[in-house]
Amino acid sequence: MVKVIGLTGGIGSGKSTIAKYLVSLGYPVYVADDAGRKVMRFPEVIQAIKEKFGTAIFDNQQLNRAALAKIVFEHPEKLQELNAIVHPAVRNDFKKWLEENQDSPYVFYESAILFESGSYTNFDKIITVTAPLETRIDRVLKRDSTDREQLLKRIKAQWTDEERVAKSDFVIENLDIDLAKLKMDEFLKILTIN
Repeated sequence: MVKVIGLTGGIGSGKSTIAKYLVSLGYPVYVADDAGRKVMRFPEVIQAIKEKFGTAIFDNQQLNRAALAKIVFEHPEKLQELNAIVHPAVRNDFKKWLEENQDSPYVFYESAILFESGSYTNFDKIITVTAPLETRIDRVLKRDSTDREQLLKRIKAQWTDEERVAKSDFVIENLDIDLAKLKMDEFLKILTIN
C-alpha cells in the first residue's frame, strides 16, 4: 500500500520548493493550497462561502480571494468557518487523487497547515521545512504582493516551527536550497530502508 508523507512548513519556509524537487524526482505531490483554490471554484463550495460570508466578497460572481483573506486573517473564528467549508472538499479531492496514484510507493501531501487542520494524523511520516523568521518574511515579501503587517498576521495564524518540529519525523532547514535538497535525498534513503 502507498505510503503518504506529509510535507509542511510555515509560509516562506521553502516547502513548495522541496515539493517541486520531489516532483522532479518523479514522486507524486499533492499541493493542498492548489487543491484549496480548485475546490473554491466548486459550485457547492461557492454557495457555502456566500451563505457564511455574504456576497460582498464576490466581484461579478467571482470570489475575491484577497477580500476573503483579509477577513479570515483578521478574525481567527472566520478562518475556522472557512476551513470548515474548504477542508472537507480538499479531503475528498485528495482521496480521488490518492486512488489515481496507488502505483507509487510514496506520495507527498504538501500543506502549510498540516498540523493546524488536524490532518497530520493521517500520514505515515511528516517532514517539516524550516527557515529563520526574517528569511521567511523576506522571501514572501519578494514573492507576493503583500505587506509585512498582513504577512505577520498570516504567520501568527500558523503553528511555530518549534511546534511543527516537535511533531515531525524529519526536519529540513532551508537556508540553502542545494543543502535542503541533499537533506531531502537523505530522508528518501531512510524511507526506502524502512
